[in-house]
Amino acid sequence: MNLRSASVLVLDDDPDILTAVRLLLKTQVREVTVERRPEALPNLLAARSFDVILLDMNYHSAVNTGNEGFFWLKRIKELGSAAAVIMITAYADIELAVRALKEGAADFVVKPWHNDKLLTTIQDALRPAGAAPAPAAPADPDLLGSSPAMQQIFRTLEKVAPTDANVLILGENGTGKDLVAQAVHRASRRAAGPFVKVDAGALTPSLFESELFGHRKGAFTDAREDRAGRFEAANGGTLFLDEIGNLGLAQQAKLLTALQSRQVTRLGSNQAIPVDIRLICATNVPLSELADERRFRKDLLYRINTVELLVPPLRSRPADVAVLARHFAAQYAAKYHRPAPTLSPAALRKLEHYAWPGNVRELQYTIERAVIMADAAELQPDDLLFSQLEPASTASAAAEGLTLSAVERNAILRVIEKHGGNITRAAQELGLTRTALYRRLNKHAL
Repeated sequence: MNLRSASVLVLDDDPDILTAVRLLLKTQVREVTVERRPEALPNLLAARSFDVILLDMNYHSAVNTGNEGFFWLKRIKELGSAAAVIMITAYADIELAVRALKEGAADFVVKPWHNDKLLTTIQDALRPAGAAPAPAAPADPDLLGSSPAMQQIFRTLEKVAPTDANVLILGENGTGKDLVAQAVHRASRRAAGPFVKVDAGALTPSLFESELFGHRKGAFTDAREDRAGRFEAANGGTLFLDEIGNLGLAQQAKLLTALQSRQVTRLGSNQAIPVDIRLICATNVPLSELADERRFRKDLLYRINTVELLVPPLRSRPADVAVLARHFAAQYAAKYHRPAPTLSPAALRKLEHYAWPGNVRELQYTIERAVIMADAAELQPDDLLFSQLEPASTASAAAEGLTLSAVERNAILRVIEKHGGNITRAAQELGLTRTALYRRLNKHAL
């Protein structure tokens, strides 16, 4: 349906909001009705039909529980209205709005909003069920893809990024979870603040508190001066905890305490320091495994995954291979001061039919090698050599649905056996440091 032919009802107990929305919409839609009292909703729906209802989450309540918004959302459905319901929420109530989506709302807007964004949200809500949405623009210049899966990620980013909702990014190694995290930060209200990344899986129990919460001089043997932790460094911005699924239960408890209290205490100090951060976490551990309380605290899981983003493996979106390959070819041609190569149709077919067990990262390295080694301006199939870390049997297993975690475990076992248990040589062949290899051995219980 066209925006100009739509009938819109706005329910909010703030007269300034009603006035602003009425003035905005009166020239944009066929009819706009405003109402301060949600109790009038049944009579309004009985008298006429609406295409869109803008519904506030809270009315007159001292505590913003959102219960009134959920109640009236349910009543709208019970009264048989076919209107798309868009929830109006305050910036601090974003978790309530996400819950409303799960309970049947079409979308939500955050006060204060930009008028263009509100109009776009209403227009999207008017789209018939099953209609193809307009292509979404990438949220980051390096986050590319035209496949339906990536388009869905771009749309989710557009809605989630301006809020302060905690985000949990799921996906196999090499899918680009760090790029997604950076895109969320750059499109957020905290974009001018710091973006601090922490490889949580690399933090030993003895380093965990010092790295995240900081320490005072003399707190331990090597503490020669006061040092702020990553929470303080990210104050006013975004803290990105990568590989959070590898944290032990003791570290999870300390992290949960900091997130709940929104303050940290440096090692060797008794003074709590308030912190204001937006939290983004990422892991290659499937959500089903994270939900196992023997491995991961459920209360922490609920805290970090207000919104989940699943980054699909490259093998499930072959339509994106060509655009990514061309992007990397231009990127590395500029880096190595070479003319940007083209890819022959046969080269593209070879790329699109490979299973990519190493995902986008493996494609990136494949194209980098080709740009360096190729003699002609057009890349041919023979210029594309796939990683020896991912033998053909491994690639086939990935294509058949074997988890990347299992693939990685098997590859590590084969290389270690090849070198008779010599960790140094195995790490060299795998392209890892000894420390990184030991982390993976612990991860896979080897």
